[in-house]
Amino acid sequence: MATKTLSVDEQAYLRLVRAKRDPKESFSTVIKRARWDNSRKRCGDLLARATGRVPVETLDYLDRAQANDLPPSDRWKR
Repeated sequence: MATKTLSVDEQAYLRLVRAKRDPKESFSTVIKRARWDNSRKRCGDLLARATGRVPVETLDYLDRAQANDLPPSDRWKR
């Protein structure tokens, strides 16, 4: 099996160490066990999480951003 070398900061490394169930468990196993949110983010999700009232300006900005959200002309450039 091929391997890759990753660089993580100290905080991320310590979280991986604490997540190990056994001292012999590999970081690969810890990462594969992790639960990742793979769903697409939508404006409705943001609004559902918002506490209190959302300013009208923010809602207008989100509407404009969604209307103007087009794929890039060159998918390799941002």
